[in-house]
Amino acid sequence: MITRTLLLSAAGVAALAGTALAETSDKRIALSNNYAGNSWRQAMLQTFQEVADKAVADGIVAAADPYTTSENQATEQAAQIQNMILQGYDAIILNAASPTALNGAVEEACNAGVIVVSFDGIVTAPCAWRIAVDFRAMGREQVDYLAERLPDGGNLLEIRGLAGVFVDDEIHAGIHEGVEAHSQFTIAGTVNGDWAQEVAQRAVAGILPSLPEIVGVVTQGGDGYGAAEAFRAAGRDTPLIILGNRQDEMAWWAEQRDANGYETMSLSIAPGVASLAFWVAQQILDGQEVPKDLTVPFLRVTQDTLDEALAATPEGSVANTVYSLEDAQAVIAEAQ
Repeated sequence: MITRTLLLSAAGVAALAGTALAETSDKRIALSNNYAGNSWRQAMLQTFQEVADKAVADGIVAAADPYTTSENQATEQAAQIQNMILQGYDAIILNAASPTALNGAVEEACNAGVIVVSFDGIVTAPCAWRIAVDFRAMGREQVDYLAERLPDGGNLLEIRGLAGVFVDDEIHAGIHEGVEAHSQFTIAGTVNGDWAQEVAQRAVAGILPSLPEIVGVVTQGGDGYGAAEAFRAAGRDTPLIILGNRQDEMAWWAEQRDANGYETMSLSIAPGVASLAFWVAQQILDGQEVPKDLTVPFLRVTQDTLDEALAATPEGSVANTVYSLEDAQAVIAEAQ
């Protein structure tokens, strides 16, 4: 994992230097997570657990407990949030199944005095805080890169994530904005890969027989290696596949680069955003003024940084950034 170091502006440093900490050692934080079925979510949960356990051991908070729903259903997650309210948690950090369907449960939490910080899959309830990358920009950047590499254009395959989730909708919208800006490309087919390699491989294998020549694959993360395997099994040429920072994808990329000069790019939100959400919730409980919307950059791997990123990423995991309390304070200060 990569520890993130952020540089504050002089004003931001001065503001933080004068901030007195309130007592949060008796506060309890819960993580409500809607899905754990891929390597990104597993890395996210592991990062949260490591950071939260240390914060509890250091006496910063009294408890920090993760909960994951068994089915990616908003109704189940809403019930989970209501149960957290009854259990007396002071703050809930939330990776949401839907940007809107959980708003009722979120408002219940807010009305009960519970702090709600959503991240990755954010919610639109006005009382909640939101931490996200610019997922639309992440989608557009994929097509911009393809336009540089493939100026003549061609047919693209789009692999989407979990249907109905904010992240999926935003990346999808950004990809289509990119295609509108680069009219030499056409989306020839679309499948849902659920951000999981095995699901993506089956979905791509199912649609390939009906597709013309594909020059590029635009993705959402956790699906690039599965797509590559589907093309290989079908005996078709490997297109330029945008990857999503998973270790298996980057290992495949390095092998292809060494064998035949294969070149691509990889980008994703770092699963360590859960650690940022934890510290943001702690700072709100601490009495700090925190803007409702915080934006963090997505983590990008290029041909030049591939070896470094791959070496730092455990097998089966995802390239990551772990946020400290000081990093969270920096993000907050820069947003004010």
